[in-house]
Amino acid sequence: MAAKRPERVGSAVATSLGLRGAGTSGEATPSVAFGDVSPSRGEIAGAFVITAETAADVSAREALLDRAMGPKRRKKSSEKLRRGRRPSEGLAFIARDASGGVTGTVRLWDVVLGEGGRSALLLGPLAVDPTIKNAGIGSALMRHAIAEAARLGHAAILLVGDAPYYERFGFSAEKTGALAMPGPYERHRLLALELAEGALAEARGTLRAAGRKLKAQRLPLAA
Repeated sequence: MAAKRPERVGSAVATSLGLRGAGTSGEATPSVAFGDVSPSRGEIAGAFVITAETAADVSAREALLDRAMGPKRRKKSSEKLRRGRRPSEGLAFIARDASGGVTGTVRLWDVVLGEGGRSALLLGPLAVDPTIKNAGIGSALMRHAIAEAARLGHAAILLVGDAPYYERFGFSAEKTGALAMPGPYERHRLLALELAEGALAEARGTLRAAGRKLKAQRLPLAA
């Protein structure tokens, strides 16, 4: 369950990200479309649209992650916080191309900061089809995910990634020095973004999974 929404957090984050109208009402942020429209033909060339992920997208998403990140992605510390869990409600997104194919993915997960600590989100993995990098899909997914997390009342987002890339979205290691991942990781790559001022003040301890658990699959009864 999302934390109580801090006052004005949506508009503040929207302003910093350049997202007009995000988080200013209880309505869901609409899917975001990008691309160049041809005035003569009325078609969208090289476009993509960001939508909520559906069950039908899982296979394509996993294939994309394998292509973009390789098989070792399942051994990362972040995976320990995702394994057997569902993404935070309303915070799993994909990017589709003009033909409906999955070209990008990002999900956010519920975590707790230390034993009995406050709630936060863990972002990842963020991935884009390697054949169409530099199309702005990764940045669009990040901005959409952050705006939706703020709208839903979450107070902070953490991730493990390269600071030079994620700094543009407001992430830094400034407030993660007393936090740790449950496994091997590079400390300088544990980054955080406060959606509510002071959300990470005095936060300490190892991140713990707190999300909704996946339902166990029922095996068919023997004849």
